[in-house]
Amino acid sequence: MNQVFKTQSNKSAGRNIRAIRHKNNWSQEDVANKLGISIPAFSKIETGITDVNLSRLQQIADIFEMSLVQVLVFEEIQEEFQSTHLQEAKKKLEQCEIEIVDLQRKVIGLYEELRNKTAVAV
Repeated sequence: MNQVFKTQSNKSAGRNIRAIRHKNNWSQEDVANKLGISIPAFSKIETGITDVNLSRLQQIADIFEMSLVQVLVFEEIQEEFQSTHLQEAKKKLEQCEIEIVDLQRKVIGLYEELRNKTAVAV
C-alpha cells in the first residue's frame, strides 16, 4: 500500500474516532480502558501515528456500537449532518427575525397609540 495513502487513512480514521469519542463525551482514558491499551497508545491511534489494523478498528467500532463502515465514514456523515443542521438553523433564524420585526411594529404602534391618548388627555 502506498505510504502516503496509508498515512492519510490512519489520520482520517483517527479524526473520526476522536469525533465519535467526543460525541459520546468519553475521555481517551475511557476508550483506552475499554480497549485494554494505554492512553498514549490510544492517543497515537487518534492522531494517526499508529498503523491501526482492521481488528483494532472493529474493536473500536464495537465499543461505540457502530459498524466499521460508520466509523470510517463518520466525518462525511457529520459534515452532511452539520450542513443540514445549519440550513435548518438558518431557516429558524430567518423566521425569528420576521417575528421580531413584526413585534417591533406592534410595539411602535402601541407606543404611538399611547402617545396619542396621552396628548388628547392633556
